[in-house]
Amino acid sequence: DAYRQKTGAYVELETDPLWPVFDKVVHLLNDLRSKKHILAWQFNRMMPKRDKVELAYLYFVPKPHKEGTPLRPIVSSMNMPTTGISKFLDRLLRPLFDKHVRSITIIDGVDLIRRLETYAANGYLKPTTHLCTFDITDLYTTLPQKESLNILTEFLLEHGYRKVNGVPIDAIRKLARLVITENVFTYEKKFYRQVVGGAMGSAFTLTLANIFMWKWEKEFVQRQASSNEIYGR
Repeated sequence: DAYRQKTGAYVELETDPLWPVFDKVVHLLNDLRSKKHILAWQFNRMMPKRDKVELAYLYFVPKPHKEGTPLRPIVSSMNMPTTGISKFLDRLLRPLFDKHVRSITIIDGVDLIRRLETYAANGYLKPTTHLCTFDITDLYTTLPQKESLNILTEFLLEHGYRKVNGVPIDAIRKLARLVITENVFTYEKKFYRQVVGGAMGSAFTLTLANIFMWKWEKEFVQRQASSNEIYGR
């Protein structure tokens, strides 16, 4: 309850939301298939199986490496009605994101050292240079859902995509919206819906969070590049 009050990310529900969410998933997938916005194999990959779906459950994992040992909320959603869509969107969009942010992605320590060596070799490293790191607190549970979907659309359009692997942007947005807004689960014998952010444990959440950060990073990187500074994540 303390975490829920702190973040405002979850609201309690009166009834079990599993089957209403299942029906929404089936309705959307049938609609997209009838309009030929998704192919048969895509439809089959995302369609949940009635005899296997189950409601997700929430648990918390401590983060001992951070000050105050905060808790990380994990939604175990292996068999949720939206799980297939979440995995599909992650496979569809993650390669695009990785491709377009490669220049600011630090792969490992060796990659970082090479960038710093190049920075120094070009004469940009000075006694007044500051090396800064930062961490975003509760990113996944504080993502504004509507704004995140808008930024997803902006990201695709800015990079010239009207379709991705044959799937129109409008269909991608509808699928993404369903995954984000229909994150429901049980915790201590009560039912909840996540109304802010996305679920840690859902494949698509990380990709959407990264695309959300792209919007901020794009403006920041432009300022850094104009003064020959470097930025990486």
